[in-house]
Amino acid sequence: MKLLVTGASSFVGAHFCQIASKIHDVYAVYFSTPIRLHHLTPVRADLRRERDLRILRDFDVDAVVHIATKIKATGTKEVSPAQAGYQINRQMMEGVLSLGKPIVYASSTVVHWQSDSPYVKSRREDESDIVNSGLPYAILRPSAPYGPKLANHKPAHKESFHTLVDWVRSSPVVPVIGSGKYRRQPIHVADFSNAILSLLENDLPNDVFEAGGADALAFNEIIDQIAIALKRKTRRIHLPKSLFVAMAKWHPDFDPTLIRAIDEDEVADPASLFQQTGIMPRRFSEGVLDLLS
Repeated sequence: MKLLVTGASSFVGAHFCQIASKIHDVYAVYFSTPIRLHHLTPVRADLRRERDLRILRDFDVDAVVHIATKIKATGTKEVSPAQAGYQINRQMMEGVLSLGKPIVYASSTVVHWQSDSPYVKSRREDESDIVNSGLPYAILRPSAPYGPKLANHKPAHKESFHTLVDWVRSSPVVPVIGSGKYRRQPIHVADFSNAILSLLENDLPNDVFEAGGADALAFNEIIDQIAIALKRKTRRIHLPKSLFVAMAKWHPDFDPTLIRAIDEDEVADPASLFQQTGIMPRRFSEGVLDLLS
């Protein structure tokens, strides 16, 4: 197949492109960070600009895998960084749907949060637009994707699990937001990518799938399993959520509204996705070894 992948230079996007390009023709769309992997066609494009969309239409791909997203962007006096990110996400979705191709959308488990933050709102509205578009689709909601670094590609923003591994490896103390009892269900990026490919290689089912790993873990347990894999002793220090909310205002990868909702569980039962694709996600205790290289 000919696949158009947005957000190709992100952590998840680059991994998907590397796996998909072994079998299919991949047009890897990026905006600011070039993607430098073999056996694919990198394409710099702005999904909000009609001139660029015309170029993408000329590729006449079989399907679009939409991974690109913004948590926040440069704001103004009238528009907050979170709201600016929301606007970009909605404009990108409008551009993707205008291509008129079957679509697989990498959404997020944040759609289940009680929060109505701009980022969460953009995910929910994106999903609704896809469902109502009349195009064949599959929506996947991954929980905490993780995996190895790619030797030939460096995303603009460091993947959070890699930051966590660095903390455990280099420090006897690991800072934790709040209680650390909130749960995640980490899915290995290869399992996530292969599930997408399986959906694409059959008729898209017009359905929504939770995409988690084999087990749901408290954040404290995730740290402990990384420490075991590294054969390190580490101590967790629990810090007030309010401190991280304040720090997030100045960090490009974090949004204060999302930090405020950190206590929400992000569990994602993979049973339905496994039934549809046959991809059995691995346990974090197995996949964590890929984070250590």
